[in-house]
Amino acid sequence: MSAADLAHQKCKPCEGGVSPLKAEETAMLLGQLNGWQLSDSVITKNYEFKNYYQTMAFVNAVAWMAHREDHHPDMTVGYNRCRVNYSTHAIGGLSENDFICAAKVDALFEL
Repeated sequence: MSAADLAHQKCKPCEGGVSPLKAEETAMLLGQLNGWQLSDSVITKNYEFKNYYQTMAFVNAVAWMAHREDHHPDMTVGYNRCRVNYSTHAIGGLSENDFICAAKVDALFEL
């Protein structure tokens, strides 16, 4: 599976009651993404922009995608940067949804 394959998938509803991904599954999915880091059951990536307008356009595009997927990241926003963090809070760890959305965020950044 590639990042493009992940980006074309749809998130599955997750209300808890399932286990987080195992380390092997996490490593395999993380290997499909470019530049995402794993730390304490969260995947993270920093994005940099030329100015505040571009940063906010990206943040709004991510918010729209997150609403459509019903899977929302934590974001830290500055003048010309945005840090995106994914974890599935309902299960206390990572799910495939986190990697699907991470691939979608990367696709938005490339536009």
